[in-house]
Amino acid sequence: MFCADKASRRLGIELVEHGEGTAVLRMAVTPSMVNGHGIAHGGYLFLLADTAFACACNSHGPVTVAAGADIVFVAPAREGDVLVARAEERARFGRSGVYDVTVRRGAEVIAEFRGRSRSVRDTTARETQGTTTKESR
Repeated sequence: MFCADKASRRLGIELVEHGEGTAVLRMAVTPSMVNGHGIAHGGYLFLLADTAFACACNSHGPVTVAAGADIVFVAPAREGDVLVARAEERARFGRSGVYDVTVRRGAEVIAEFRGRSRSVRDTTARETQGTTTKESR
């Protein structure tokens, strides 16, 4: 799944390690990721955490998507920082799951993310009156 994730890969996000229900990803904060306050834009931190979440929740096989997610920004990240996001499965039940992701700069926590996942039953795209949709949500 990560190999096909053009958005994350174009931002330089690297998959460091992965296992069943877990994933570790790394990203360097580049000049284009810094906002008007001189700190990393929160959207990039969310994207890094969300990508780690996606890798962890898709590790079981079925196509799994986000049903929702929240993030708490704990400390600012700055240009040149190398951030590491570690995702861990907390619970899986039926087609749903809960995952926590901690984003760190070294030992310092930058953000805490909680994602809720949902496995998709049928992953075939179907066209209906000119619109492509996914079945089985």
